[in-house]
Amino acid sequence: MNDNLHQLRCFGCGSRIAGAEARPDFRCAQCGELFEVEYPGWSQRGGHDRPNPGALKWLWRERRCSGEPLDESGVWRFRELLPILENFGNAVSLREGNTPLYRLPRAAKALGIDRIFAKHQGMNPTSSFKDTGMTAALSVAKERGFEWVACASTGNTSAAMAAYAARAGLRSLVLIPEGKIAWGKLSQAMDYGAVTYQLKADFDGCLNVLTEIVKQAPIYLLNSVNPYRLEGQKTPAFEIAEAMDWNVPDHLIVPGGNLGNSSALGKGFREMRELGLVARMPKISVIQAAGANPLVQSIAKSHGATLEPVEAHTRATAIRIGNPASWRKAAKVIEESGGWCLDVTEAEIAIAKAEIGAEGLGCEPASAVTLAGLKKLRAQGVVRPGETVVLVLTGHTLKDADYTIDFHRGALLTEDEKRGLETEIEALRRNAITLDATPAAVLAALEGQVG
Repeated sequence: MNDNLHQLRCFGCGSRIAGAEARPDFRCAQCGELFEVEYPGWSQRGGHDRPNPGALKWLWRERRCSGEPLDESGVWRFRELLPILENFGNAVSLREGNTPLYRLPRAAKALGIDRIFAKHQGMNPTSSFKDTGMTAALSVAKERGFEWVACASTGNTSAAMAAYAARAGLRSLVLIPEGKIAWGKLSQAMDYGAVTYQLKADFDGCLNVLTEIVKQAPIYLLNSVNPYRLEGQKTPAFEIAEAMDWNVPDHLIVPGGNLGNSSALGKGFREMRELGLVARMPKISVIQAAGANPLVQSIAKSHGATLEPVEAHTRATAIRIGNPASWRKAAKVIEESGGWCLDVTEAEIAIAKAEIGAEGLGCEPASAVTLAGLKKLRAQGVVRPGETVVLVLTGHTLKDADYTIDFHRGALLTEDEKRGLETEIEALRRNAITLDATPAAVLAALEGQVG
């Protein structure tokens, strides 16, 4: 392990340790907080280990044309900014990253904003943003000689971990909350060979059980408490800046579940600014579901100083988390960047998901909180017409196909949830209608279509 180039710093008390000294649960022995990876050689301008911004930009662009396996990864293509392996030959990759940055012209017109983009992390190999973090952390597990890796999951983490473990020849253990997972996601973990157990608990309960297991058995924990996960998950920030010719958007809007993703992206933009790759950070805002909004409540009550767990309830299963592990990191990113944290209702999520679908893009329900949140931020006047906004879409629409089908059939939302939004919802629904198998029947039905 390249401990001479990186170390772990406690996010609470600031104590520093070598990477190999971390406890199995990745909690600080002094204060119990999480760690963050840092690179001492970057701290001084002109330092021996400090990367040269111009040289890096040229190198990363050249690698886009390379046929070398590591260069084809949108994570390891940026390996100079994540020197976490002793030997990059140990990197486990499925050609993750390099995901598209799509324009959203309909949303831009509707909201009166010049430029809205979607960074679609659902276009990763297992169809979610988790792949970018998993390639990094699982590569560390492989290099350190672990035979088993494990995670607690609401779906996407389990799919990514199982795929990368299979690729590396490692065994994987998944703990999921019983009946509280999208089956499309669970099917992936099963297909990739994971040993999967449903526990009679919510996500936080599963993670608590797993935390005790890794203390008793040589199993490597791959939830986002693992700081190497966040190193991989910071790389979409590099891709966004590169796609914008090393400028950054005015706003980056991220779904809020366990809050590792917003923390990672904030770290990525911060490091680019400190290294002179970009001039500033975007305002980073985190959007949660109203039924799973502990960070929203934390910031409202204590400005992010304390957090009270909640019992999470939302159909957006990927963010159904009531006690997020990385909440302190996320609160710092919001404050540091000048962003906001707010929540959106189940109906607002469903409408936004259908609106993203109308752009020709599909996303899982949790991703759609970003557009729903942007609509609120625009209404509040904090996002202005001439600004550039990037929405992070964390997962593919097929991750939770039942949600989409139920929306278009009219079976997703309750009458109370729909109240006041019926017209908007009906304009977006596209249910499959049964007709007689004749041209006349189809043509007659088409006459009723508007636009």
